[in-house]
Amino acid sequence: MELLAQNKLASIVFFIILLVCATGLISPAIALLLGIVVTHLFGNPIAIYSPKIIQWLLQISVVGLGFGMQLKHVVTAGSTSFGITVVSIASTLLIGTLLGKWFKTDRKTSHLIACGTAICGGSAIASIAPVIRSTEKQTGLALGVIFILNAIALFLFPVVGHLLRLSQSEFGIWSAIAIHDTSSVVGAASSYGAEALQIATSVKLARALWIIPISFVTALASSNKAGSIKIPYFIFVFLGVIIVQTYFPVPDFAAVKINTLSKIGLTITLFLIGSGLTKEILFKVGAKPLLQGLLLWVFIASGSLLAVMYFFD
Repeated sequence: MELLAQNKLASIVFFIILLVCATGLISPAIALLLGIVVTHLFGNPIAIYSPKIIQWLLQISVVGLGFGMQLKHVVTAGSTSFGITVVSIASTLLIGTLLGKWFKTDRKTSHLIACGTAICGGSAIASIAPVIRSTEKQTGLALGVIFILNAIALFLFPVVGHLLRLSQSEFGIWSAIAIHDTSSVVGAASSYGAEALQIATSVKLARALWIIPISFVTALASSNKAGSIKIPYFIFVFLGVIIVQTYFPVPDFAAVKINTLSKIGLTITLFLIGSGLTKEILFKVGAKPLLQGLLLWVFIASGSLLAVMYFFD
């Protein structure tokens, strides 16, 4: 009876904080922190459903952000960052492979960490995992590393950006390249400014499309069928919304409302991601995969920061 009462209280606390996140009164970073705290103190009563909710809510929220963008800005951001995107993806995959051999990390786990760091975090890992036929443990380890570093990035990047006085454009490009998951990229950029958010979202989603060629190359190298590749179709919906908004714009009040709801959706997504960072995930990651992921992240974050500061206006 007492256990039942405790479970009920835990569920009430969880959903109350979830509702607070839905008010739009707290930042995505704070929502992520609340998720971590709540799951460690009370647990996550919807843990079994969270991954699917996160997947769909993130995609819907990102598509909604398209109503606040213009096609010319997206094209400009994508073309400006194309060179650094290609170089950063190629170099990250190469350094990731070398670090994996150096630390003697499991080959498949190492490749998943490298792909997650190079492209778009958990989405890249989820796409590459069936291609290389990784085990649940290998995939879980890679996701654990990425989730931990994502949580750190969400708090760290805006602070560094302000200390270095990065412009909105510089921060948008940097965060899109150096932060793993789209959710954390959008969360960090939204706290930095509206222009940074637009640029970061555009660059990150353009970067996410590299999942497709990287998956094909991985499939060929693994002698597996390319039919198992997951294509992030929601990115094309995002682009479609931007095109429609550019040439057939919805009324301003509607666009503002959709944009606001999208940011709330993102905040809820980050709360749920935080609630997924359980003690089990933190403990099972292990020192070598975490150190490999950390060093690889430091490489791409510092390299892209220098490139943004000295080669972009």
